[in-house]
Amino acid sequence: MYIPPHFAENRPDELHRIIAAHPLGILVTHGEAGLDANHIPFEFDPDIGEHGLLTAHVARANDVWQRCPTGTPVMVIFRGAQAYISPNWYPSKHEAHRQVPTWNYEVVHAHGTLTIRDDERFLRGLVARLTRRHEAAEPQPWKMGDAPPDFIDGMLRNIVGIEIAVTSLVGKSKLSQNKEARDRQGAADELAKRHHDELAQAMHKASQA
Repeated sequence: MYIPPHFAENRPDELHRIIAAHPLGILVTHGEAGLDANHIPFEFDPDIGEHGLLTAHVARANDVWQRCPTGTPVMVIFRGAQAYISPNWYPSKHEAHRQVPTWNYEVVHAHGTLTIRDDERFLRGLVARLTRRHEAAEPQPWKMGDAPPDFIDGMLRNIVGIEIAVTSLVGKSKLSQNKEARDRQGAADELAKRHHDELAQAMHKASQA
């Protein structure tokens, strides 16, 4: 990934925030058939290992877990907030007309080593944790116990678990850091008007750093 120095995101807390806020990762693998990408919701524990541990599951019918056995190097892409930026949002544009359109975004690339976890106990715990997290905001959160045991058992047999021991996190936050303060403010304000609140807040935060 091309990262100019002013867009580099090296702060662990920010990298972890982006992953936590946008857990649907893109698992990128490479094998005899070439490149492949799978879109998977991940659980991330930053306190396990040197750079954290990613866990997820895939359908048993998805042959990625057979094509990429334990020990395979992989990458997971977590794309955070993103939006188009119009040059009209920069105050300086209306003076000198020397601005062009761009796109602001946050992204994290997690590099690591894959481990296949094809065991029911691991899968049951993983699914329970993912469910608790993503159901937490519901008025009546769904839980595994709401479904018949034999149904849950059958569903668990149809998935395979994966773990990725993260060896490095590479982040990029393109938030108009290369622009004047007034132009950053103008773009962030316009994003907020268009309900891109997360990206607007990230731009404000970057301006204060």
